[in-house]
Amino acid sequence: MTTRAKKTAVLAAVMTVGFGGAAMAEPDLDAKLVINDELEMTTIVEPAPYLDGALDQVISGWHFRDAATRAMEMDDFENPAMNFVEDGLAAWDAVDGTEGKSCASCHGAIEEGMRGVRAVMPKYNEEAGDLWSLEEYINDCRVNRMGAEAWNWDKTPMKVMTAAIGVQSRGMPVNVAIDGPARPYWEQGKEMFYARTGLLQMSCASCHEENYGNYIRADHLSQGHLNGFPTLRLKKGSLVSTHNRLFGCVRDTRAESYPKGSAELKALELYVASRGNGLSVETPAVRP
Repeated sequence: MTTRAKKTAVLAAVMTVGFGGAAMAEPDLDAKLVINDELEMTTIVEPAPYLDGALDQVISGWHFRDAATRAMEMDDFENPAMNFVEDGLAAWDAVDGTEGKSCASCHGAIEEGMRGVRAVMPKYNEEAGDLWSLEEYINDCRVNRMGAEAWNWDKTPMKVMTAAIGVQSRGMPVNVAIDGPARPYWEQGKEMFYARTGLLQMSCASCHEENYGNYIRADHLSQGHLNGFPTLRLKKGSLVSTHNRLFGCVRDTRAESYPKGSAELKALELYVASRGNGLSVETPAVRP
């Protein structure tokens, strides 16, 4: 059975979420994402061998949006998320904590010190002996170098900072490592991606692998890649963090979700991020 044929097999299950119906709406694969008329993004790549044929193509969520939403991401003057990036850039240079330091005090200009960082997150931290998301690296610097309070992963200060750091990698290919010490976390995340949970007995794959392209309510199901996070959700008018979205997806299966920043969501983040290896970092993306 082909990947596209599999979609109909779980359509009934998807509809039970309460979205009120579904119809096919194929993504516009001919569209080209070029930001500010100069930075062309890679939005479609061949799937990695470790996906075992689960996807015919790896497609950025940008292709699943309507023309107006896609256009917002193509121009920084039209992209509402850039206002949050500006706040993050200001925070980068702001002194905070008992040590009288800013982020720039140690890392220098954000354009230089943070280029490429977003593309490899999350990653195994050798010193900590654990898988770390970008938010953990930020809080480690704040607490242990700046003498400042750690930020909540899902509050504005953290989201604007991850957006400001993320945009420095925009256009670079996602390249998270899944080998070596990262492998057990990746395996855990993969198991979670395919595990059916909650009252609805749905998995991440039920929507993002078996039903991507279906049009449900006023939105499409994409393949669920993380290359644009934190992303601007137009219906919220604010940035949405990676763990906020993962938390929400688990919750929407009518299961008890995992705390943001938990080991479970970090493992799931690694696996989902790896499914998009090769796609350009789009941070900050724009979604409905």
